[in-house]
Parts: sequence; structure tokens; C-alpha cells
Amino acid sequence: MDHDNMHNMPPPSSSMMNNGSMNGGGGDHHKMMLMHMTFFWGKNTEVLFSGWPGTSSGMYALCIIFVFFLAVLTEWLAHSSLLRGTSGDTANAASGLVQTAVYTLRTGLSYLVMLAVMSFNAGVFIAALAGHAIGFMLFGSRTFRNRSGDRETKDLLPASGCAC
Repeated sequence: MDHDNMHNMPPPSSSMMNNGSMNGGGGDHHKMMLMHMTFFWGKNTEVLFSGWPGTSSGMYALCIIFVFFLAVLTEWLAHSSLLRGTSGDTANAASGLVQTAVYTLRTGLSYLVMLAVMSFNAGVFIAALAGHAIGFMLFGSRTFRNRSGDRETKDLLPASGCAC
């Protein structure tokens, strides 16, 4: 297959630009939306849903907050005891189903955050990173972990086993 000839392809026809199809017809009200393929700053974007947040500053702020909390929730589910199960439990179908449901929810939320970041909006990207960072600090790091709480002391040691 010769990819060098792709440079000489003609631009899309005006009917393609008017209604998004090659067969013509339609009016100017069906303009194709061009998607950003590089990071950009600005509130005029679409994230997750068609037309959302649009051009409204308030809706863009809500979008940023929504993506932030999606990332925090993802980290909470990743580090929750619901996913690990309790140490004294014997394996049973009910706990396996709960773990599977939590894992599925966490994976779905992770994909939503990823799709939001694929809007290529720098503010959404920073909100997702901040949400994951804060979520990990709260639920995954040792910062707020209760040393005499529900986790065993082996979980408090580094992976190498030394307490350095």
C-alpha cells in the first residue's frame, strides 16, 4: 500500500463540509464538528456528552469538578476494602459478586475519566490528574492511614520488606 500518495488527496467537497456526508443535500445547519487533536486551553469544548459543557463558563466549571470527583471516586474504589475483601472471610459467591460489581464500576469510571481526557482540553486533563492525585493521597498512600486500624502491619512495610 502506497501511503505517499495520501498527500495529494483533494480536500473534502463542500457538501461534505455542509452535512457530514458525501451524498450532498442538507443545509448549513448540519456543520461537521472538528475535534481537537492536540491539547488546548479554553472553555468551549465537548466532554463526554454532545453539547456539554458547550460555551458556558459555569458549565465548564461544573465539568471540571465532575471529572475531578470521577477521578477521586475511581481511586477510592481502587483502594477500598470492598475490592480486596476482608482477610478473615472464606471465599463465597456473594463476596465474589460484590467484588466483581465494584471492580466493574471502578473500570467504567476509569474509562469515563479517560474519555473526558480525550477531549484534549488542558483543564479537563489537569482536573483528572488532580483527582487521581488527591484520591490516591487520601485512600492509597500512608498519609491518612490509621496504623492501628484495619490493615495488617505487613501492608505498612515497603514492598522490599525493610522498614527503611
